[in-house]
Amino acid sequence: MKNYTITVNGNVYDVTVEEGTGSGVQTAAPVKKAAAPKAAPKAAAPAGAQGAVKVNAPMQGKILKVNTSAGAAVKKGDVLLVLEAMKMENEICAPQDGTVATVECSVGDSVETGKVLVSMN
Repeated sequence: MKNYTITVNGNVYDVTVEEGTGSGVQTAAPVKKAAAPKAAPKAAAPAGAQGAVKVNAPMQGKILKVNTSAGAAVKKGDVLLVLEAMKMENEICAPQDGTVATVECSVGDSVETGKVLVSMN
């Protein structure tokens, strides 16, 4: 048996794995341990409070076009912005109907994977 300590989204788990049985994980219970170091707090959103639904960058790239603004009503599938990655234009669409709460990027910005681009309510 091997014991591992795994941290997932700030939750620490002690995991025991048996070798050669093919049964995999035996236990996976949350354990209270010292929290993983946190990154520096992010700056507040520039144009008000963020919405409950966050639209993140699926890949790193450059913002070519922003088709929405805070307060705009959007339908599922509406193109919110266009992200250029590897010489291809990728349309970033609304995941559901709602209202845009914040737009956290502008034309010409370089963004990393996972960066919040738009938040919606």
